[in-house]
Amino acid sequence: MEISRAGSQPSAKGPSDWFSGIVRIDPLFAVLEPSKAAANAVTFEPGARTAWHTHPLGQMLIVTAGCGRVQREGGPVEEIRPGDVVRFAPGEKHWHGAAPTTAMTHIAIQESFEGKPVDWLEHVSDADYGSPLGT
Repeated sequence: MEISRAGSQPSAKGPSDWFSGIVRIDPLFAVLEPSKAAANAVTFEPGARTAWHTHPLGQMLIVTAGCGRVQREGGPVEEIRPGDVVRFAPGEKHWHGAAPTTAMTHIAIQESFEGKPVDWLEHVSDADYGSPLGT
């Protein structure tokens, strides 16, 4: 048995190559062989979001606080709230982040394939992010 204590790992700022806006990443657990899974708690300030990206083995998001947005390529922007679980299929191009006026935190779980958990792509444009939902 291993217990990872809350706060035992330092928070990190979300790199500007991967995120727009202010994002904090708090590691929950890293890949520990033979497992391939890792998880982070990610907090997005209002309007902050990931760049478009894919995961070779997919990704699962568990929203824990606030209000956010997600979109897969070719689909509509969807609102997400605490308790929602979002699954992205392997290789599915997508982004996720906070709503325009509300922060959002989610737990992101993904597996690595050949040591790589994610492929980062272009930033999400303001047009793709969109205006407040329902307007």
